[in-house]
Amino acid sequence: MSQTSNPTLVLLGVNHNTAPIEIRERLAIPPSRLAEATRSLAQAPGIREGLILSTCNRVELLTLQEGTDAENPDLLRFLNEYFSVPAATIRPHLYEFREREAVRHLFRVASSLDSMVVGEPQILGQVKESYTIARDVGAISGSGTHTLDRLLQSAFTVAKKVRTETQIGSSSVSIASVAVDLARKIFGSLAGKHVLLVGAGKMSELAVRHLIAHGATSLLIANRTESRAQKIAAQFTHPGVSVEVIAFDDLNTQAHRADIIITSTGAASTGVDQQIFTRANGHQFVQRRRGRPIFFIDIAVPRDVDPRMNEVEGCFVYDIDDLQQVAQSNLSDRNREAAAAEQIIAREVDSYQHRLRSLDAVPAILALQTSAEQTRQAELARTAKALSGLTPEQSAAVDALTRSLTAKLLHPQLVALRKKPGE
Repeated sequence: MSQTSNPTLVLLGVNHNTAPIEIRERLAIPPSRLAEATRSLAQAPGIREGLILSTCNRVELLTLQEGTDAENPDLLRFLNEYFSVPAATIRPHLYEFREREAVRHLFRVASSLDSMVVGEPQILGQVKESYTIARDVGAISGSGTHTLDRLLQSAFTVAKKVRTETQIGSSSVSIASVAVDLARKIFGSLAGKHVLLVGAGKMSELAVRHLIAHGATSLLIANRTESRAQKIAAQFTHPGVSVEVIAFDDLNTQAHRADIIITSTGAASTGVDQQIFTRANGHQFVQRRRGRPIFFIDIAVPRDVDPRMNEVEGCFVYDIDDLQQVAQSNLSDRNREAAAAEQIIAREVDSYQHRLRSLDAVPAILALQTSAEQTRQAELARTAKALSGLTPEQSAAVDALTRSLTAKLLHPQLVALRKKPGE
């Protein structure tokens, strides 16, 4: 594949603002499949480099594509074929950004300005993980002027700058903390409440921290890999807090003990044919609880809890999209800091684009300087016989004079090549 022309930067995706969870969960890629999906994207015709960011709130394809016209690869077709989801189902929810706007979008995502919970710290780690995977599978190159490596490194620097120069992340906010806030609003107090965490990933760890901070003293943890659940239990067990690990296979016989169930496994993406908790399970739980209500906060994508469980009297189910309303209250307190962060990003996008243009100008500058020097040397050689009578000092003076004249004649052209458009 030719690498002589600059590629086109294209970002295509869906997120919590453009697509409901019913769409996002059909496009979600579990960590175990992200490397394979990224490799498939990078091997698609016309793709020079590629990266996939898949979180509970977004699925985005970031690509460098050969060419600049209608012959560019069809990323919608990739989504359609890879996920077996009809293009007509995906198309209404898609957004596409190119070149400068793609840079801006990536900087905003990495800085958590495009998150459901503005300022949450997890997204930068997720972008870095996607970057690492793309590097590992050879989907990102570290050489050249126009590379995703250069772009991603800039995004990480910008995100750090936003964190350092604003208070956007002044309080610990995450999807997990919003879920716990919802639980507090439901019950008024978490004191004496029994909470079951299904899934022992990072999100669950964050939820445990928030639950304990707000008075929960009885925690149940279940995970397919029980050693992982045991590790979290050991981490959080201390006087005043009871943490119990239950076998994943015993969920349906033990879940009724909990007042609040927080799930974050994304079971459907691991090859499980059905969700962990079904409508039938809901009937069983309420019966065993003698009518006492049970609340599910499902922060998994794909979802762990059948949304039809809401039809069961005494069962209340909230998924990640329901948390957005709670997140808005956090956003209102962060508008000023978000505005400051947007200004930083605007400046950094300008700076990044200028650096790219400067790098693009380097080959032209070198070629111009080389051509001028060759012409100078050729003219000196042509007049060498006529100048043969010069002393060494006079020859050096002629050489210096021709160098100075060449530099002065080149100067306006070199300035024009280095200059920003519009200057």
